[in-house]
Amino acid sequence: MSKFFFNGGSNPVQDHTGYGYQERGTILPGSEGAPLSLRVGSESRKAEIDTILIENDLFAYVDVDAEQDEDIAELEVLLNKPATVVLEKTPGRNDPCSCGSGKKYKKCCG
Repeated sequence: MSKFFFNGGSNPVQDHTGYGYQERGTILPGSEGAPLSLRVGSESRKAEIDTILIENDLFAYVDVDAEQDEDIAELEVLLNKPATVVLEKTPGRNDPCSCGSGKKYKKCCG
């Protein structure tokens, strides 16, 4: 039987759709595509939140409602991101020891 009539193989044209370049990409919260929704209790608090948004280049819908509790949790999460932890590289065997003894690391603390 000829390979032109075999229907059991995969079609490479359809298989490429599950991976590779994504045209849309990810939409970050606080951007124009995904603005934050915040609720504050007064106009003065809204002005404070607006200045914070402008300083950090964020977009949000801020509703003023004195009867409900303030809800700015989404904004606090974006502003209080944990810093990246950078660990110091351990010294090599022939480097001077970090304890200050003047000896090589392999003879002192290694």
